[in-house]
Amino acid sequence: MQELRIEPTPLIGRERELVAIRQMLHREDVRLLTLIGPAGVGKTRLAMQAVQEQHEFFADGVFVILLAQINDSEQVLPALAHTLGIREVADRPMLERLVEGLKERHVLLLLDNFEQVVSAAFYLAELLARCSRLKLLVTSREAFHLRAEHEFAVAPLEIPNPSQLPDLTTLSRNESVALFLERAQAVKADFLLTPANAAVVAQICVRLDGLPLALELAAARIKLLPPRALLARLSQRLQVLTGGARDLPPHQQTLRATLAWSYNLLSAREKRLFRWLSIFDRGCALEAAEAVCTALVSDASGAPVLEGIASLLDKSLLQRASADDEEPRCVMLETVRDYGLECLAACGEMEAVRQAHAYYYLLLAEQAEQELASGVQQDMYLARLKWEHDNLRAAMRYMLEQAEAGRSSEMALRLGGALLPFWMMQGYWSEGRAFLRQALTMREGAAVSAQAKALAAAGKLAFQQGDYDQAEKLAGENLGLFREIGDTRGSALALEILGMVAWNRGNLSSAQALLQEALALYKQTNDKEGMVNSLFALAWLLRSQGEYNRARVLCEESLALSGDLGDTRRVADAQLLMAQMLFDTQAAPTTVRSQVEDVLVLYRQVEDKEGIAACFHLSGQITLLQGETEEARSWFEQSVALHKELGHQAGLAWAVSGLARVALAQSDYVAARNRYEES
Repeated sequence: MQELRIEPTPLIGRERELVAIRQMLHREDVRLLTLIGPAGVGKTRLAMQAVQEQHEFFADGVFVILLAQINDSEQVLPALAHTLGIREVADRPMLERLVEGLKERHVLLLLDNFEQVVSAAFYLAELLARCSRLKLLVTSREAFHLRAEHEFAVAPLEIPNPSQLPDLTTLSRNESVALFLERAQAVKADFLLTPANAAVVAQICVRLDGLPLALELAAARIKLLPPRALLARLSQRLQVLTGGARDLPPHQQTLRATLAWSYNLLSAREKRLFRWLSIFDRGCALEAAEAVCTALVSDASGAPVLEGIASLLDKSLLQRASADDEEPRCVMLETVRDYGLECLAACGEMEAVRQAHAYYYLLLAEQAEQELASGVQQDMYLARLKWEHDNLRAAMRYMLEQAEAGRSSEMALRLGGALLPFWMMQGYWSEGRAFLRQALTMREGAAVSAQAKALAAAGKLAFQQGDYDQAEKLAGENLGLFREIGDTRGSALALEILGMVAWNRGNLSSAQALLQEALALYKQTNDKEGMVNSLFALAWLLRSQGEYNRARVLCEESLALSGDLGDTRRVADAQLLMAQMLFDTQAAPTTVRSQVEDVLVLYRQVEDKEGIAACFHLSGQITLLQGETEEARSWFEQSVALHKELGHQAGLAWAVSGLARVALAQSDYVAARNRYEES
């Protein structure tokens, strides 16, 4: 009977996995259990721990067969025979000898690192079919797809949430952190988790995806590099994570080596697909992967791409990350993606793949722009853009790099114009302005329509952040361009921005004239989305002048059109204005509070931060009037926080003045004065 080796280090975490694996091994219907996971996830260590103390359940023993040094499928059976003490006989096939030796024996065999001899899986099926008391536990980076197989996915260790770190004791029990600490203390005995380094250690664990091998290699560097210096070097993690223990197999002594081990087992087509998919930042929808890869070569039709993705999922180089009823998303661990990008650059494919990636996300943004405006599929497309935000940012970077290199900025201008609704709704105003500012400085030679639309988007965002001079300049410039190309809708949008600027500067008559001109143009083209915006702006303007009846009529018209469009955000806008007018006039003091609560639900549904902040402000006004000063303070403080996040200067001033009124109501005159001065 083989004596199992004693592992030199303790197994950190994995308590749930160990219980589940042992329970499955004891089930009669589980004959072949395959532990599957990406490189460095700790399959071998987990399997070794799982078979400890199993002799009492397997009368004829537990045996471990290490296959890391075997790359020929024909050598698997001899390796099994050698471990089991079964001698080779000249006139008898090795499979038959193994069947004879195992047929009556109740044994558990652990076969480690089976991925490079996966074609030998047929022999496992034969052994199981002919040896009724045999049970197999196998570690592999891919499944075998045998009828007897039960797959067990080995995931990375639990990682902490850097934005919500618990106390040190709790953090030290996090699986990734605990492993990092244990291995760091093995090379630097006085290393401790402290308030000063806790956040950095947590970031290290997150950056390394909770992969045990990566964590162990990183921890070994603590002898030289303190945590902050180590974290800074993880941008080049494949260069840093080397120098593993000498008693490990060679392919586990560096992170690059263990990833190369998986990569080299792929077919040429799978290698190419793996490289291409590494371009996606934090994963992508299956549709995006198919579109980008199909665009790159003529022989990458949808079916082969889909099959290739399924194969990479099987081989643990991709993970699936989505609910069962959603479009699947393919995700690479960041450590795996780093290796893929390195291979992509080495093969000279980086430029072509980045271009295809950027073009796909431009088209997605332009399609989403239409859907966000129409409201019919607003929620779905907003969710898609949120999921793909990192990829959109990658596309933005590529397009700016192209423009800076002397190529056309048209793609960047188009993307900036298309992303305006997303930036507006999600509160990425500063991000949008920064991108558009750079793109517009390089707009020479681009199509006039692309320039005008980008100028309009930049003007709208400048207005939102209270930069009225810049908003007026940009809107005036794009109005000229839109008129030059005969774009009536674009001209209306520019007039709308100019009208809002005039209003905020106190020029009410000019504001009303500009907004009415914009409304007339929208009606001329039957642009219902534009009509909603202008009617809403005119209603706010009339409300500010105390003309509540006229404002209510326009607001109701805006609300009706928004409802017809199925546009939740614009419905919420109109309902909030109606509630604000009810509060102003005290026409329905007992119902206005519940109305604001209903509107807040709508804004939260579409995640419109500006609308949510406005609801907080009005809730503060209502509760302050009702004498509930502490609740009012809470509402105003939440409004202040969101307006600060957005960079919404006018909204911030209103919210701070609300806090001043709370202080005044509480007879705290010093605080009230300070708040009024701040606003």
